[in-house]
Amino acid sequence: MILGIDEVGRGAWAGPLVVAAVSLGGETIDGLTDSKLLSKKKRVCYAREIKQRARHIGIGWVSARDLDRIGLSEALRLATRRAVEQAYDSDIDQIILDGTVNFLKDSKWESLVTTMAKADLSVPSVSAASVIAKVARDDYMALCDNVFPGYGFRGHVGYGAAKHREALESLGVLPIHRVSFAPIAALIQQPKPTYKNSHVTKNVRIDGRTGPAKETMTDIGKRAEDEAANYLKRHRYTIVERNWKTRWCEIDIVATKDKVVHFIEVKYRRKADQGGGIAAITQSKLRQMRFAAELWLTRAPDIDAVMSVIELHGETPEVSAFLERVD
Repeated sequence: MILGIDEVGRGAWAGPLVVAAVSLGGETIDGLTDSKLLSKKKRVCYAREIKQRARHIGIGWVSARDLDRIGLSEALRLATRRAVEQAYDSDIDQIILDGTVNFLKDSKWESLVTTMAKADLSVPSVSAASVIAKVARDDYMALCDNVFPGYGFRGHVGYGAAKHREALESLGVLPIHRVSFAPIAALIQQPKPTYKNSHVTKNVRIDGRTGPAKETMTDIGKRAEDEAANYLKRHRYTIVERNWKTRWCEIDIVATKDKVVHFIEVKYRRKADQGGGIAAITQSKLRQMRFAAELWLTRAPDIDAVMSVIELHGETPEVSAFLERVD
């Protein structure tokens, strides 16, 4: 008995990778073919019939976050193994994978495997797997469309359509996006700012007179961040990044200590009676900080991390409080 295997979502920018494994057990389903050649309505009808008549069905999922962590090739292997683990039974004597790569190599099923290009067109069990994987993933992306309106996931199901690119540029990157893929990485990686002694007062000509330029709030803010960074260094923190920015969020300072990453918000008030910087950390601000931290962590997901706040005040900024952990 043949167990057919096919995948969907390999090249998508968002959403999971899905692999299905199906054994029809000798059943014949008229008109069944590669899911890409079927309309959405027909795919849904065939998926229903396959679920009713197939002997074995398994579906392996790998999330966008896990795919970013382990890479596409390993994600394909993992999803394939997960699908086969659900569908395999002792009556299976051949496993046919669509394509030319054996994602079951070095597994207990390796001796049963045949790889075959375009098997989804000629092997009914592989065609069935193609349909099951496609419908399962499309249903998932339709749910994402409800959770994240405006991105059009129900239509393009996470692939690089023009509407998807436009939504990314206007609405931003989501946790379900694959940040290891070049189009998404390009959106979230922005050049770091170059500091050129912005706090140094320069002579300028005003109304025919030459004199010192008035220090701007940007200049003072820069001095406050410099002092915050120096304070952290004195307390044995290692500065990883400063002013890490994307189009949609930013982190003032990323620092590490004792193998923990701290995402640090710098809050400066010129006068101590202005309410204090820590008082400005509202629930809305916390949500923004969490989003920025989660986006940064997509590059290093398996490390301990906390959000922190450092407060400064005075004409010459001085640290007045440091909360190592805020919730």
